[in-house]
Amino acid sequence: MNGIPVGILGTGKYVPDRVLTNQELESMVETNDEWIVTRTGIRERRMAAPEQATSDLALEASRIALEKAGITADQLDLIIVATVTPDMAFPSASCILQEKLGAKNAAAFDLAAACAGFIYGLANASNFIANGIYKYALVIGADTLSRITDYTDRNTCILFGDGAGAVVIGAVPEGRGFKSFELGSDGSGAELLKIAGGGSRNPATPESIDQRLHYIYMAGSEVFKFAVRIMGSAAEEALRKAGLHKNDIDLLIPHQANIRIIQSALNRLDLTEDKCMINLDRYGNMSAASIPVALAEAAEQGRLKEGDTTVLVGFGGGLTWGASVLVW
Repeated sequence: MNGIPVGILGTGKYVPDRVLTNQELESMVETNDEWIVTRTGIRERRMAAPEQATSDLALEASRIALEKAGITADQLDLIIVATVTPDMAFPSASCILQEKLGAKNAAAFDLAAACAGFIYGLANASNFIANGIYKYALVIGADTLSRITDYTDRNTCILFGDGAGAVVIGAVPEGRGFKSFELGSDGSGAELLKIAGGGSRNPATPESIDQRLHYIYMAGSEVFKFAVRIMGSAAEEALRKAGLHKNDIDLLIPHQANIRIIQSALNRLDLTEDKCMINLDRYGNMSAASIPVALAEAAEQGRLKEGDTTVLVGFGGGLTWGASVLVW
């Protein structure tokens, strides 16, 4: 990347208190703990309280990230919230968050790239800082997927959870920070992972509600095939752009969708599990929140040391994908 070197100054995460276990799901749909763990690696996931919306989850994660970065909210120039579950259609969750934080000097917008949204957000915000337009940006991945999950559909309800992860980004010393981004999309796969109801194509009606069009639909096997292919290739392309190789990776932080998808990426990158941050057993798939929550936990656990080469990689509905090489 050209311009001012940009990196992460502080990380934060928040997951709701309520835990939904595989055992509870056994009483809701025809499934069992062994099947879920074998197929996905997920043992439990978090669910927002009835009074919590996406901006509330984002607020908690953002406060921690700001504190760790050592800056105040009014120093922020930009807020980006990557989400597919904003509090409402508009105003954006980012504007609601801006007011809650007191970030009165920040521009704010939401970004919709599903599970790849956080990396899309990092790429956007980094360019503003690298070009000297802004000094500090707050990038959040936050989703409340429990509100759009059909708990009568055993194929999808086992997968998703709620949470938020946030980072403050700004200038870092030469040699540190983001070295490359690889973003992509394939709209021909838009039908594979979607919510058909509620937009301008199919506005809410009694019929759309009866047909359960306001919940996540996923063609599981097709999305799985896409994810297995794209996770490794996106990471490899980001490494190529950064002038690095697979053996330069100190830690892989992938989107936490399915343990088999993560393992396929590890195989392609010739990495062992000890070089990968995995927490999907505790949180499931939190969409845009998965990568920043895993990043925050890796930092908390001391798994990111100064100078480490880290690869972030994810995929999502759209279809979208994104990867970044980051020197910590």
